[in-house]
Amino acid sequence: MKKKALSTMMVLVMVMSLLAGCSGGGSTTTGGKNVFVNIATGGTGGTYYPLGGAMAKIFNEHIEGVTANAQSTGASVENIGLVSSGETEVAFVQNDVTYYAWTGTESFADKDKITNIRGMAMLYPEVVQIIATKDSGIKSVEDLKGKKVAVGAPGSGTEVNARQILAEHNITYNDLGKADYLSFAEAADQLKDKQIDAAFVTAAVPTSAVTEVTQTADIVVVPVESSKISSLIEKYPFYTEVTIPANSYKGQTTDVITPAVMAMLVVPEDLDEDLVYNMTKQLFEQRQVIIDTHDRGNDIKLETALAGMPIDVHPGAQRYYNEKGVK
Repeated sequence: MKKKALSTMMVLVMVMSLLAGCSGGGSTTTGGKNVFVNIATGGTGGTYYPLGGAMAKIFNEHIEGVTANAQSTGASVENIGLVSSGETEVAFVQNDVTYYAWTGTESFADKDKITNIRGMAMLYPEVVQIIATKDSGIKSVEDLKGKKVAVGAPGSGTEVNARQILAEHNITYNDLGKADYLSFAEAADQLKDKQIDAAFVTAAVPTSAVTEVTQTADIVVVPVESSKISSLIEKYPFYTEVTIPANSYKGQTTDVITPAVMAMLVVPEDLDEDLVYNMTKQLFEQRQVIIDTHDRGNDIKLETALAGMPIDVHPGAQRYYNEKGVK
């Protein structure tokens, strides 16, 4: 009798477990399991970090079973490694850095090609901003010679951009007074304290770190000549010429011409297809949350989600794009 009761109890537990797996209001994760989604962003003073926080909020509130968190990192190059090694589920990366990893070129030239990554979405233009203190007297890229310049955090896409743009002007780090490998927040602090003369910042406009500097110091947004941008594009087709509109920052009274790349989201190749489908779906269908967080949310549009995609798209994301007729 006792054995029969125990057997009946086991059957009930099994039935209840099956019912729990089938319920959950259409769980959007794998098999109804709880899933942790880590979103690798960048420095806290850049654009990736607040956007990653907005994405985490969307995923937490609209994808059942998901616990998402935005993590501050060294940005693009580091994020590629985190995705490739399976240490993060979603990462913000510049599209040029993604291509370098995929093809084993530039900063990945001495490494194996990273092909276990997939694209989730193209986001918005990442503008290469060269910010100098007014007291430095810097008005052109050539004026950076002999100056103390923040070239981006180690392993960041910003550092790659800085090196390439300087090279286009026949300038190396040795020609600078000092090349400092600083994050956006670190560069902002040192600009305010006049410990450095200028900083490269590759991010959306306006960038909070730059806006913060303008509260206590006068700045100059240094232009890059169109001819230099054209020759840069010949070597690196992911660049494009953009204009930083006048008054984007305090004291910037004229339009400024400069290069830009694109921000994108990258995920591991083997990440669950349903999870990626739902993250992609909610990213675009709950876009207002991102817009409310940062102006760049306005640039994240479904119709341009695949424009300039440098690698293969994850099947989960592709399924959503197919449903929406995005090509």
